[in-house]
Amino acid sequence: MKEFVRKITDWILEKEEAAAKSCAIPMEEIDAQLERVRAQKAKLQKDYDESMKVFDEIEEKLQKIRSIEVLRCNNKES
Repeated sequence: MKEFVRKITDWILEKEEAAAKSCAIPMEEIDAQLERVRAQKAKLQKDYDESMKVFDEIEEKLQKIRSIEVLRCNNKES
C-alpha cells in the first residue's frame, strides 16, 4: 500500500510541476500545500520522538533488570 501511495503522490507532483511550468498553479496554492506538508511532517516527527522516548525508557528499565539478575546469578554461583 505504501508503494501505491508513493506512486500516486509522485504522479500528482509530476502533474503539478508541469502545471507550474506553465504558470497554471497559483503561488498561494503551492504555499498552502507546503504548509500542510510541513505541519504533517512536524506532527510525525513529534510522534516519532515521543515513541522513541518511551522505547528508550523501556530499554533502560530492561537493562537495569538484566544487570540486577546478572549480579544475583553471579552471587549465587560464588
